[in-house]
Amino acid sequence: MYNFDVRLVFFGTPEFAVPSLDAVVAAGHDVALVVTRPDQPAGRHLRLASPAVVAAARRLGLPLAQPEKLGVDDFLARLRALAPEVAVVVAFGRMISPRVLRVPRHGFINLHPSLLPRYRGPSPIESAIAAGDETTGVTTMLLDEGMDTGPILLQREVAIGPKERTPELEARLAALGAELVVETLADLAAGTVTPAVQDAALATVTTKLDRKLGRIDWQLSARELACRCRAFDPWPGLFTTFRGGRLKVHGFEVGDGAPGDQEPGTVLAVSLAGVAVRCGGGTVGVVTEVQREGKRRIPADAFIIGERVAPGESFR
Repeated sequence: MYNFDVRLVFFGTPEFAVPSLDAVVAAGHDVALVVTRPDQPAGRHLRLASPAVVAAARRLGLPLAQPEKLGVDDFLARLRALAPEVAVVVAFGRMISPRVLRVPRHGFINLHPSLLPRYRGPSPIESAIAAGDETTGVTTMLLDEGMDTGPILLQREVAIGPKERTPELEARLAALGAELVVETLADLAAGTVTPAVQDAALATVTTKLDRKLGRIDWQLSARELACRCRAFDPWPGLFTTFRGGRLKVHGFEVGDGAPGDQEPGTVLAVSLAGVAVRCGGGTVGVVTEVQREGKRRIPADAFIIGERVAPGESFR
């Protein structure tokens, strides 16, 4: 049985983890240590940058550790000396070895931004938007040695907005997940939650996002491309080729128009609304915002005027 004021260790790295760390502290739990990833080179000049959780831990006055490896003896000794009842993991970004998993008396509680077993793996938010799902959610689970395969504790479902992009949905799920982490700790303390084994037959697994996913395949339907535009914001983004140069596509919507036999990628019409382009299955997409390499983002009407885009031209 958990005490209400749980002694815990918190594992997390990016901004997504910060609301959960704030929430467990605000709920009165004893955060004995915050564990995050080491500082990494970032930006154009590759200067060392700290994970978002570092600033949060310092703001909250919490002990902090940034080990290169979790399974080494000195870190394990420090963790065991703290005698945590439980560990909370939110977007830590690294598999946790069995030696570490065994340290907290009651295991590791992991927050995952999907309704498991759907969308296990590293890109659940992007995958839900790219698939055109209307709902998603957050799950707390007991961590095991697999990738998001442990028993489910609690879940909460939310709708995905029809124009919602990854950054907006991620922020909403981070806030919702923080509430669910605190609720999970309370329910475990009260003994009112029972872990439920995941149905492996219903599982889907996501992969790490890759730059090549951003290349537009005009054979896909306009709806699929519009979903990908929202999902892959800000990275890897969508891009295509126009007049031999790379063109980023920041805005893409489903357009109206009769099916036709034009080659996918063909410009059908230009207007203040954007560039209408033939997509797969005879559908029509509208490019609404673009960016040439080394240039700023501009609305499609400025692109049309500046480059004299005309029907019959092609994106590749």
